[in-house]
Amino acid sequence: MKTLAVIPARLGATRLPRKPLRLLAGRPLVVRVWERVSAMNVADRCVIATDSEEVAAAARANGAEAVLTASDHPSGTDRVAEVAGVREYKGFDAVLNVQGDEPFISPDAVRGALGMLGDRGGVRFQIGTAAVQATAAILREPSVVKVVTADDGRALYFSRAPIPFLREPRDAADDQLLRQRVWQHIGVYCYTRDALTKWVALPPHPLERIERLEQLRPLAAGWAIGVALVAGSGPLRRGIDTEGDLARANTEWTIFTGEPA
Repeated sequence: MKTLAVIPARLGATRLPRKPLRLLAGRPLVVRVWERVSAMNVADRCVIATDSEEVAAAARANGAEAVLTASDHPSGTDRVAEVAGVREYKGFDAVLNVQGDEPFISPDAVRGALGMLGDRGGVRFQIGTAAVQATAAILREPSVVKVVTADDGRALYFSRAPIPFLREPRDAADDQLLRQRVWQHIGVYCYTRDALTKWVALPPHPLERIERLEQLRPLAAGWAIGVALVAGSGPLRRGIDTEGDLARANTEWTIFTGEPA
């Protein structure tokens, strides 16, 4: 499929003000994400979608393609859909959404999400995403999104709460069962064009508003979301939401990329 990659980047983040423009190893964070996705060669075109002239200008100054979007989108997927609807981008069959605060996202997660589209085990997936196995410690962290899946690969639920929850552990076997099923959701989605159009036509769902998780909108509507379960390596990294996350990311950048900070 001909694939368009879109990186949504909203300037008005509250926990980390001006997040897309904050520097990671000397370059704006959103540019680092664009560089990462572009280098994977998984998409025919990669663009940054933003509500800010300042972010767009910074992206273009660093060689990235940027598109200005409306400022009132309720989610990143809505922002991605606006870009996918632009005449220039209507020739793409699949749309890849990588969140603008995921500079460490792995190629396996991105390719896994793309690979979930289509018929798999009798289920037709029009939306794909990814997760990585994690330690049980993330169950105590509401900033980390967890996912549980069915045997056929579809998502059962995404939550900031500790899922699955081990009730009344009796022995080491129960602990082992839990460890095998702790999956951290990764901020990547792939949609068919039709699924993306229908997703944003759905009204925001109460579960989406409660958890602040946009993927609960189509899940609550009964859609099958395929989750690629990918292997992790080294320390588990996640999106950048706080000053502490940004400091950690700058410390880890040289180790992760081999580039000087």
